[in-house]
Amino acid sequence: VQLQASGGGLVQPGGSLTLSCAASGFISRFNTMGWYRQAPGKQREWVASITNLDNTNYADSVKGRFTISRDNAKNTVYLQMNSLNREDTAVYYCAASPFLTGLTLQGRYNNWGQGTQVTVSS
Repeated sequence: VQLQASGGGLVQPGGSLTLSCAASGFISRFNTMGWYRQAPGKQREWVASITNLDNTNYADSVKGRFTISRDNAKNTVYLQMNSLNREDTAVYYCAASPFLTGLTLQGRYNNWGQGTQVTVSS
């Protein structure tokens, strides 16, 4: 299954963006879908994950501002991002995992999409 992330762009601080991750196959085959991000000069970090039972988890840095969701009928995962700040500037990646635990760990994901750039700047 190939994953294609889109929706990135330039947004002002305080603004919103919604990222999409479209899969070439059924995302229902994956127990968990997640989003990661990598800022310039930093390691890739986990942002959010959602299981096939719609259990969601978020990194503390985005909790209350970001919302992850999945639409199995459209084979798409979304990341709604509100109240964006400059620290959210990064390349955002979607990923798929066969696991239901340890989901903050990159090694738990075996299918990655290409990234989409999000830049928060005035």
